[in-house]
Amino acid sequence: MAQQARGSYVTTADGTEIFYKDWGTGQPLFFHHGWPLSADDWDAQMMFFLARGYRVIAHDRRGHGRSTQTASGHDMDTYAADVAAVTQALDLRNAVHIGHSTGGGEVTRYVARFGQGRVAKAVLISAIAPLFMKSEKNPHGVPKEVVDGIRDGTANHRSQFYKDITMPFYGFNRPGATISEGIRENWWRQGMMGSIQAQYECIRVLSETEFYDDLRAIEVPVLVMHGEDDQICPFPTTGAESVKFLKHGTLKSYPGLPHGMPTTHAETINADLLAFIKA
Repeated sequence: MAQQARGSYVTTADGTEIFYKDWGTGQPLFFHHGWPLSADDWDAQMMFFLARGYRVIAHDRRGHGRSTQTASGHDMDTYAADVAAVTQALDLRNAVHIGHSTGGGEVTRYVARFGQGRVAKAVLISAIAPLFMKSEKNPHGVPKEVVDGIRDGTANHRSQFYKDITMPFYGFNRPGATISEGIRENWWRQGMMGSIQAQYECIRVLSETEFYDDLRAIEVPVLVMHGEDDQICPFPTTGAESVKFLKHGTLKSYPGLPHGMPTTHAETINADLLAFIKA
């Protein structure tokens, strides 16, 4: 495993350069972004916790954002190993790992496989765990035809699809919603920074990876935060289910809040995160 931090990059065992931000001092909080975004999706959390004396770290997943646009390594084991390479290079200990959406799956796999002695707590926000797509194990999951639609949109008309998906992502398609064009454009900007091939492969990873055993293996306290009006990772089959497999899990659900609630409702989410971290 690697493990030289060079400027804002850590080089992993297969030569992939993982971009990261690392600001401040104090207890480390490591943020894991969702598909198909980047570390920039955590702006509202990074600024909030930096101002409160925490060390805040966020990375761009391989193929996403400013990290290497590698054609290989698009599987959850490699994503977690990349995070381990960053945490080793920065020698992070007593860290809180916080993941949104696909990043919540990444946190789950990382903490279960690599977190021993390095992780104090974990947070899963609007996360894909325990399993996103409908299957025998997950009969009420997201249907394969919906996932295929995401695949088709990404592969064949990515720019327009990435504009359109921001509406359900942030609940902007709900009656009476206040639409922020800045939030929509920032989502599109982050998505278009990354590799279309990596993002296409990531759809398979986020939709088909199972996290049942990972959730059972985690020994540290975990806060599961989920909007009850999540149109991307439906609450009944993700957040409401994942907490059942955790040894030390706490569920906090939010009536009416969307998938992208860390951005649209940052004040609420940040206050609850802070309370959990300090508890």
